[in-house]
Order: sequence, then structure tokens, then C-alpha cells
Amino acid sequence: MWARLFLRPTLINRVHLTWSLRSFITMQLKTKELKSLFTDGLVSLAEIFEKQQFELRIAGGAVRDLLSGKRPEDVDFATTATPEEMKDMFQKAGIRMINNKGEKHGTITARLHNENFEVTTLRVDVQTDGRHAEVEFTTDWQKDAERRDLTINSMFLGLDGTLYDYFQGYEDLKNRKVRFVGSASLRIQEDFLRILRYFRFYGRVAAEPGQHEPETLEAIRENANGLAGISGERIWVELKKMVVGHHADHLLELIYELGLAQYIGLPVDGNVGEMKQIWQRACDGSPKPMTVLSSLFRTQEDVERLDLRLKVSREEKTLGIFLVKYRRDLVKGKDEHDSLKPYTDFIIDSRELDTQSKVLELLKYQGEKKIFNELSRWSIPRFPVSGHDLRKQGITSGKEIGTILQELRDTWKKSRYQMGKEELLATLNRS
Repeated sequence: MWARLFLRPTLINRVHLTWSLRSFITMQLKTKELKSLFTDGLVSLAEIFEKQQFELRIAGGAVRDLLSGKRPEDVDFATTATPEEMKDMFQKAGIRMINNKGEKHGTITARLHNENFEVTTLRVDVQTDGRHAEVEFTTDWQKDAERRDLTINSMFLGLDGTLYDYFQGYEDLKNRKVRFVGSASLRIQEDFLRILRYFRFYGRVAAEPGQHEPETLEAIRENANGLAGISGERIWVELKKMVVGHHADHLLELIYELGLAQYIGLPVDGNVGEMKQIWQRACDGSPKPMTVLSSLFRTQEDVERLDLRLKVSREEKTLGIFLVKYRRDLVKGKDEHDSLKPYTDFIIDSRELDTQSKVLELLKYQGEKKIFNELSRWSIPRFPVSGHDLRKQGITSGKEIGTILQELRDTWKKSRYQMGKEELLATLNRS
């Protein structure tokens, strides 16, 4: 069925094409990754649009992934049909539509064969305020591509594999270049969050750090204060992805050089030198975003201020505070045969469920790969003595029970958690 759909001429192939349009049709993709997208649901969706002579193409990031030889996790579709025309088509075909929140922006979500398909009408931005845009619908594919942020995200792919590339996005992708569509300053002013999107995609696409177009960096510098009006939640989504991507140390340093830090919750006096060192230690260990950012913080108050601006999760905030507090004090032991012990003792004493995961992030921060591997395999042992056991020994005072339990716990730790209940209790009779 996929082959039948793939070879079937689409509407765009049946109508006369001007030379200028033909120049945007750069190649035809026929790969296993594209073929794998053609589920029963997509085949049915395509047939509905073709029957009504509306064009349907894969859009945005999915095209970029397919051209890179990857199967996209999410696939967005664009069409010349308006939302009303889509709703009419789907209703007549008995197709259920869900989640109508995107309809005012032109997106209709249809459910076919237990799959959801988001299809968006081609749009042009009529008015923008740096955060939101008022849009009008169009049937002009180039105008829709023109409103997108980066050339590598502005391509469309026909369901027959034809690539429609209006701004040399494929060439940029092959050359691993990240460029805005048209004027960088204009694109940024339409949505200031595109500054951070540029950095994120640079980390995903660029082969080397420092290969930016000078006019792009100047446009970012000139529009830096626009990020002050962007919600913390949106900034955090982009920043988290950026700091765990390639070239994160270079990009964070660039954020400071271009004057962005103060607008996105980072300390203005961030410790960039430490950050670069920590990134080199931790980058191959898949550090969490907060592990990387903590290297910029000088005090726990820096974490608090970041949270006020970005509304990070409780887990992320507590990890940041933990790393700032213990990065210098909780270090490996001097005994080379048991350098793990200070960390395991700390976990035992903490008695909190997530302490081990925090310590693992600390080890990434410290660059202690060997100890990290050992602690990853370590299971927290259970302290074998309880207050009930001491009461059986005739000890009834709550305060005394607490003191003795701590003494026994210390003895147990010194034995490297090897002593059992009977051995520990026997020490009471000898004292």
C-alpha cells in the first residue's frame, strides 16, 4: 500500500509548474526511514486529502530528521486546506478529531487507526509582538516557509518523497550550518525565543564551535533584552536541551559574551571558567541540565534566582542546591582501595531516596568516572538493627535508643556495612 501511495502522482505533480517553483524541488527522497512512516493511518489520511485535491506535506523538524537518515519521533504535516475544510473532510469521512486547542492557529488533530495526526494550514504572520503571532491562512508554501525560524526547519517533503526547499535548507544541513530564514534580526523579533532555538540547533547540527555568521551574532546581541518578555517555562525548555547538546560549553560562554544571561535567570557573574572545565569532564557522561548549569553558580542563592525566573522543577532545584553545597566538600576518600566510601557513607546517613542519584550527578561534575561506575552498581544496604531490637535488650529510653542506634550505625559503616545484627548487638555487651 505504501508503494502505491508513494508512486501515485500528487496534485502538485499534475498541475503546471513555473520554472521558479521547479527550482525549489531539489530531490526525491526514497529511504527506509520515510517508508516506515506509512502506517495504515497515514495512508488513509493521504487518501482523504488527495481525494479532495488538497496538498499534504511533511513539515519542519521531521523533514530535517529524514534528510539526516533518522526516523522522526514526531511528524507534523502542513496543508493547503483550511481548518474548516479539514473539519468538513474528516466529518464526512467519519474521522474523529481531538484536541481543538490548536484550531485557532490552524492545527487540526485527526485520529486514524489509533494514531493522532496533527495537520496545520499554511500560514503567514500578520502581526507579532516577540512572543505571539496573529496569523492568516494561505495556500502559498513559500510564504509559510518564510515565516519559519531556521533554513533547516523550513523545508517540506511531499508524500512521494519530493523535497521542497525554498531557502537552501538542505544545503545548510549538508554543510552543518545553522542560519535564520532571511533576516536574522527580523526572525528574532518575531519571537525572541528563537535566540535560544538557534543555540539549541547549533548544538545539534554544527560540526565545530565558533562557526557562526557574524551578522547572526550581532542580531542576537542587539535583541538580547527581548528575552526578558519570554516566559521562564519556555526559556527553560530550550535551555535544558541546549546545555546537554554538543558545544554546550561554547554556547553558554557565548550567552555571556552576547549579554543574554541576565534575561534568562543565569547569574550575571557566572563562573564561566568553571563551567568550561566541568563540561569537559562531564560531557560524555550524559549530565543532567542542572548539573551543567550548577557550574556557573557561585552560591545557593543563584539557584534560587534561577528558579524564580524559570520555574524549574523541585527535583531540578534541589539538585542544583545539592551540587553547589557539596561539590567541594564531598570528595573521594584518601584510601585508594576504598575511595567510594565517603559517598556511600553520605548516602547511608542521608536516608533520602534520591540521594544516590544526586551523588551520581556530583561524580559527573567532579569527573570521577571510575567511582561513578562503582556507585552505579552499588545497592544501598539495609542497616540491620532497629529500635525494636534494642528494646528486646532491655533499653527503654527513647533518647538512649537513638544514641545507641547512631553508635551502632557508625560501627556498621566502619565495617563497610558487613556486620550483621547479632555482631552489632554483641558490641553492646562488650561496652
